[in-house]
Amino acid sequence: MPYPSKTNRQTILSAAVKELAHGGIRDLSLRNIAASLDLAPNAIYRYFSDRRALEAALANEAARQLELALRKAAHGCEPITAIREMSSAYTKFARDNCHLYEVMMNRHAPEHDATSHQTLWTFTVEQVQRIAGSDRAAQASVALWAFLHGAVALEAAQVLGEIKPASGLEFGFEAWLMAVSTRGKPVDALRIKLTKEKANKKVSARERSVRSGK
Repeated sequence: MPYPSKTNRQTILSAAVKELAHGGIRDLSLRNIAASLDLAPNAIYRYFSDRRALEAALANEAARQLELALRKAAHGCEPITAIREMSSAYTKFARDNCHLYEVMMNRHAPEHDATSHQTLWTFTVEQVQRIAGSDRAAQASVALWAFLHGAVALEAAQVLGEIKPASGLEFGFEAWLMAVSTRGKPVDALRIKLTKEKANKKVSARERSVRSGK
């Protein structure tokens, strides 16, 4: 077997990504990863203290790969087109790399390296800001991400099966786009409407009380 110094962290991580794609997170085995690299199992522990540390590194790697996919999709595009292409790239990445995506979405130890998660988030906010403005970019980014993840999760779980319309993803994106493009007007209008409705209900209740002599 090669001496452990002949390998490195990235080589092990790449092998782990392949192992993950083959059997999923539940079948991920440090021993199998070592065997695929023709290493003694103990060699893995020089770079990853345990499986938990390896999973955290895989999550960071997933975020790095997803960011690259989003950057490629958005490159040279106008703001709205960029977000549209990024959304398509996001769902494609989740479908094509379902196990790696699952690891990225798992909860990990607070001390794990989340550098790629941070840069992925920063890039997403920067792109959304081109449409939503700096004051609402973060909130709009969370809404977009939540929508895309929800759509991916529903598809993966086959919760709705064939009754789920294929146009649902496009409908949701257009609704999000309408909300962020109008600089908060729909949200403000809704708040005013709800406030008025609440006030009217109070008045009606008071009038009914007076009429009944209570």
